[in-house]
Amino acid sequence: MYEILAKEDLAPVTKLFDVHAPAVAEKARAGQFVIIRLHQEGERIPLTIADYDRERGTVTLVVQEVGKTTMEMGAMQAGEHLASLTGPLGIPSEIENWGTVLCVGGGVGIAPIYPIARDLKEAGNTVISIIGARNKDLLFWEEKMRAISDELIVCTDDGSYGRKALVTIPMKELLESEHPIEHIWAIGPAIMMKFCALTTQPFGVHTIVSLNSIMVDGTGMCGACRVEVGGQTRFVCVDGPEFDGHQVDWDQLLARQRIYPEQEQHAVEKWQHECQCGSNGDNDV
Repeated sequence: MYEILAKEDLAPVTKLFDVHAPAVAEKARAGQFVIIRLHQEGERIPLTIADYDRERGTVTLVVQEVGKTTMEMGAMQAGEHLASLTGPLGIPSEIENWGTVLCVGGGVGIAPIYPIARDLKEAGNTVISIIGARNKDLLFWEEKMRAISDELIVCTDDGSYGRKALVTIPMKELLESEHPIEHIWAIGPAIMMKFCALTTQPFGVHTIVSLNSIMVDGTGMCGACRVEVGGQTRFVCVDGPEFDGHQVDWDQLLARQRIYPEQEQHAVEKWQHECQCGSNGDNDV
């Protein structure tokens, strides 16, 4: 059992959890993920490691409530326990002194981009960061990102905070400037990562994306995270989760994310109904 030591609401549907997992914290590196189960009957879900503290023995997970299990986890509180937390898994980010690097985080992708940007800064890179969300309420960790970035650009789609722009707009402007960018990481919704890769491709700058969100089992056994990269089939959980964004078959990946919306909605409705029934039962006692 893994105790939740602290919980924080970062945004209306985005929650932070500090979980006591000393063995995982000891080995964790930027870009890796864990697989968790909330309880013995729960499904396994992958979550990218947003931070870790080796001295405290904690792993920080940032969860966006988009389905049944993430909604159920969002209702958990400090002092409760996760049934299992397996990791760290996946190939870590390739951290070295590249020169000037660009780190782009969109929405909940701000969380996993943070440790990558931090480690790149510690490796001696000049780090330019872009964070963005649909609106001000969905932004988080601005000050944390500013602290480890030489330059930080904040965007919102609706202009409610920072610059009114998609993250690809300042990306292109930076690539067109005289200052060369050697390496780029972009993490966020699949559609955002696709257009980040399309934006950087004409400039020939190596662009890394994280495909964590399509994983299920996390060990290479189920095959659910198959993805075409450079014309070859790869498994996100064992070959990734990071890949060359210019080589990913984005249309196939996006189509696969739309396969099970009805089943996902049914799972949410069933869980909500069970919660309501349980709550009503408690009130009757």
